[in-house]
Amino acid sequence: MALVAGTYMMLVFITPLTLEPGTVPELSGRANLIDYATVDGWGSWGNNDHGENSELGHDQLSGGGAFAWMDHGPLVALVYSIGDLNCHQKSERAFMVNGNQTAVCARDIGILFGFVVGALAWSRWGLNRYSIRDTFLSMLPDSRTAPLYRADRRLIAMFSILLIGVLPTGIDGFTQLLTSYESNNALRLITGSTAGGALAWLVGATISARASDFDSLGEVKLPAGASLRIRE
Repeated sequence: MALVAGTYMMLVFITPLTLEPGTVPELSGRANLIDYATVDGWGSWGNNDHGENSELGHDQLSGGGAFAWMDHGPLVALVYSIGDLNCHQKSERAFMVNGNQTAVCARDIGILFGFVVGALAWSRWGLNRYSIRDTFLSMLPDSRTAPLYRADRRLIAMFSILLIGVLPTGIDGFTQLLTSYESNNALRLITGSTAGGALAWLVGATISARASDFDSLGEVKLPAGASLRIRE
């Protein structure tokens, strides 16, 4: 997971360096839709004139010219198509590298960074403890989680940790969406990284929790001498 996310994160910065300055102008698209595949026709929504004061899009031609990732090599097309599909690509929320806008915004870069760090941490300290919630909590020292096992607050603890991870992004993003508040790229990076770390933690636990690795529930070692059993 760290390899895949880390490779894409590096390519986000490398691909603009392979292009002539100004090849990727200031963009402004829509999330979860293709906007910059072609200059006209299918996948060209972002290259149309949507006005400079519209909530989505802008006047692309007067703001630096058209951009179509299908007109470039396979690596550039891959990186920018992923960004096109998953990110708004608003220029004021992205970085410029070598005079070219990056494929994703600052918050998405933060999410990727946090995911890489979280995945690497999981590979070092995560343990398979049969269930997802017990596997998830294995990242914490047993001395810290022992009270959670005595009170059987494991599921609450897991969801609380996830909430703490995504809450900064939610507060920053929705405040920006619903009010006149405008965040900055440094804050987007930080809040995105906590969400990415929480996501990697959850994905790591979900993938690693395998009951098939145990012959019986008695083999599962849990903090505070707790044990798993089938509920009658």
